[in-house]
Amino acid sequence: MKTFKQPLTAKEEAAYLRQLKEGNSGQRQTAKEILVERNLRLVAHIAKKYQNVDEDMEDLISTGTIGLIKAIDSFDAGKGKLSTYASRCIDNELLMLLRAKKKTSREVSLYEPIGTDREGNEINLLDIIEQEQPDVIEQMAVEEHLKRLCGLLNEKLDEREKEILTLRYGLADDKEVTQREIGKNMGISRSYVSRIEKKALEKLREGFES
Repeated sequence: MKTFKQPLTAKEEAAYLRQLKEGNSGQRQTAKEILVERNLRLVAHIAKKYQNVDEDMEDLISTGTIGLIKAIDSFDAGKGKLSTYASRCIDNELLMLLRAKKKTSREVSLYEPIGTDREGNEINLLDIIEQEQPDVIEQMAVEEHLKRLCGLLNEKLDEREKEILTLRYGLADDKEVTQREIGKNMGISRSYVSRIEKKALEKLREGFES
């Protein structure tokens, strides 16, 4: 961290504060620059409190300096010491920075991709939050169809047909497997898996219709 100049003595500070209030424009500007420069050590001291918040120290000091400048511009010498007042202003400025960063971080995370849909389109958390809730009647109908499907799997299909459909459509673990992968695992061709799948689906369709 850079080295900052020593703070003003109480007498020097009072003189520059008076010059800031009563001097001409040039004197006021000079007084303000000196008051800022000689209080940067205070800014650095306060910024150290926030050095573990994953924020660059230079950025913290720059933000704290903004608080210091605001303090000097609004300080009333009749209401205590400049350092006490400036400390509160510097703290407030740093806290506003961190709150803004935290809010922005939350907003960004809502838009960050968390996966893709079946068509390969990116989806984010906001998409899921904003999705309309499913219709209760529709959801009950789906659940009823799923119950019927489970029954028909055992009733209409042989073990190989049931295994292929279970893997193909992720009925057991929501993880769909390609025909080629199924064929490789079962020691049969992809086209044979396709024929078995098609026949099994036809059996299920007939079962639903009946």
